[in-house]
This record gives sequence, C-alpha cells and structure tokens, in this order.
Amino acid sequence: MRNLLSFLFCLLAVTFTQAQNQPVLPLYSGAIPNAKPSSVQEVVDKQASGSIRISKVVQPTLTVYKPAKANGTAVVICPGGGYGLLAMDHEGYDVARRLNEMGITAFVLKYRLPNAQSQTDKSVVPLLDAQQALRLVRQRATEFGVNPGRVGLLGFSAGGHLAATAGTHFATPASGPQGNTSVRPDFLVLLYPVISFSEELMHAGSRTNLIGEKPTPTQIQLYSNELQVSAQTPPTFLVHAADDQVVKVQNSLVFYEACLQHKVPAEMHLYPHGGHGFGMLNPTTKDNWTDRLQNWLDAGGWLR
Repeated sequence: MRNLLSFLFCLLAVTFTQAQNQPVLPLYSGAIPNAKPSSVQEVVDKQASGSIRISKVVQPTLTVYKPAKANGTAVVICPGGGYGLLAMDHEGYDVARRLNEMGITAFVLKYRLPNAQSQTDKSVVPLLDAQQALRLVRQRATEFGVNPGRVGLLGFSAGGHLAATAGTHFATPASGPQGNTSVRPDFLVLLYPVISFSEELMHAGSRTNLIGEKPTPTQIQLYSNELQVSAQTPPTFLVHAADDQVVKVQNSLVFYEACLQHKVPAEMHLYPHGGHGFGMLNPTTKDNWTDRLQNWLDAGGWLR
C-alpha cells in the first residue's frame, strides 16, 4: 500500500509539474491599453475537484501548448464564465491538450474581464485582448512554428461571444491601427456560445457584465453578433445542446442562419441533451464533439 501511495503521489507530482511547465506569455510588451490604476487584484480559485476559476484579471496572458508534431495551425482558446470569471481548466487547458493531439499549437487566453474599477472602457477590453492574442501569435509565428494564415479562435459560452465578436468586428480593430498584422481569425469554433444581446436571446449576466445594466440600443445591436456577420466572417463550427437553460440554443441557430445568408461556410452540431458548460465531453451522448471538430478542420485543410 505504501508503495502504491508513493507511486500515485509521484504521478500526481509529475502531472502537476507538466501542467506548470507550459510557457506563459504576457499579452502586451508595454503598457496595457484601456487600463487604469486601481486596487483590483487577480483572484485564482483552485477547487478540490481540480477546477480552476480566475476572476478580476489585470495582467492578460497566453499559455502556450505545443504539440509533439506541429502542422502549422494555431488556435487561441477563450474560456467562458459569463464575462465574470474564466473556467480555465475544462474550457481552456484541457481543450489545448486535445488540440495538441491534432497537431495544433494551442494558446489559452487569460483575457481581462470587464471591470470599471481597473479599465477606462470595460465594454471593449475583452475584444482588445482577443485581437492582441491573434496579433501576437501571427507576429511570432516563426517562433511558435505556426502559419500566420492558419490562426483560429475558439470560445465557450461568453468566451464564444468574445470569439464571435472578434470574428465579426475585425475590420476596425478595437485598439486602432497596429501595423499590418491582421486581427481576423481564419476560422471560428463556438461552443454553446452567447451570440445575441437581444432581450429574447441574451444571457443576462454576460450582457450586464460587458455593457452594463442599461445598455443603449446601439450597444445591444453592436454586440449582437448575428447582426454583424458579413461575407468576410471566417468559416465557423458550432456546438450546442437543445436543452441549454443558461444560453438558449437559438444563439447558435441565429449565427448559423446569418452565416448561411452571407454564404459563410458553417457546420453546426446540436445535441438534444447536455445542458450548459459541458466543456470537452457531453455526458449524455457517446458522440464526442472534438472528433467532429477534427473532421471539420481536416476537411478545411487546417490539419495538413
């Protein structure tokens, strides 16, 4: 028994060490845009179950996961959490490891969450960070071993809203011109995403956290991403459960319909059950959406 316990302890120690050895890069090399002095400090909640929840982000970062054999494609991952926290494990690090199995270089984005105390305009801050992540990966593509023309964006829930925003608001970068580096994702992967801020479809917490309790009609329209789809929106892969009681499945439906209207290639997988926040694995089905994603990426030429 003692030997078994020792083995298990060593195994856990190695696993923990490996998890800690991923390079973590600051998102900005200089001053962080839209930041202001405050007493806000980041909160990291490591739960007994292994879940990691981060809130009050002040210093945004990218955690780099390199595959054993890279195929040149990169994906920036935006964990969800209603723009109030980040579910970094099952909607971040776990996904990065699965993408590594496909030969994809993955980057888990710890983006700033809207906070009026530490930001001059909280509504634009998550998009600033997502666009900077795309910019950084492309600018350092040679170092990371990726093709700057094969950089996708993946997001869960509110992180899906952020990814969809980046995929529809790239023509005018939130930070203004920053050289010639594109902030348009080459493809989008949206998992049970918040898409619309309309009264009928919104996730109230995400909308309130990002644009306040009394947003203007202009703000609601701007961040209702089904209304922002154009012919230039990247190819999109969507996953949702029909019985999602947190983010209505109609969010994915309206985005898919907008893609069809503008002739944007899109693939959608709807499960009858699964609820919200299932992350890597929907426990109600033997089907695995990451296998469907791998097929879609392969068909699109991103795994060759």
